[in-house]
Amino acid sequence: MPRLFHVSDRTGIAYFEPLPDRRGEARVWAIAESHLVNYLLPRDCPRVTYHRRPDSSDADVQQYLEGSDHVVAIEEAWFERARDSRLTLYEMPEHQFRSHDPIAGYYTSCEPVTPVAERTISQPLQLISIRGSELRVLPCLWQLREEIASSTLGFSIIRFRNAQPPPAGFISRFPVTTG
Repeated sequence: MPRLFHVSDRTGIAYFEPLPDRRGEARVWAIAESHLVNYLLPRDCPRVTYHRRPDSSDADVQQYLEGSDHVVAIEEAWFERARDSRLTLYEMPEHQFRSHDPIAGYYTSCEPVTPVAERTISQPLQLISIRGSELRVLPCLWQLREEIASSTLGFSIIRFRNAQPPPAGFISRFPVTTG
């Protein structure tokens, strides 16, 4: 079982109550340490994260990773908020969680959870780099999102409903959920 964490904009959470998800199932969510870098941003910050998989094509690796192992891309409009944010990293007791999505590193618990440790992260963007990922700040994420979702790379697209509107005339092949 990996170490599990919950990243929040809020400090001092003594315990986590299960909250209903989109399906109405009440859960406490945690992320595996291997995927933690994808969450070292303010909660609502839209992002496209991607990495090499064993079956990724050399062309995709060269074009999109450009020598990096993992990339976290955010919009310029979010950079200052992300840079200036203070996050709280809660370590969660692994024994209370079950794997929900191993590819995404999601774990859930249907019971209330008391974190085993709490740590403030005052410079989350630096921690992204320290954890071996590259931060890329782009004017717009829409084109990158389309390309990465169609590539052979592993990826996660998070909070995209909060992204700036797409450029005029841009048509996405992938719907953006608003829930």
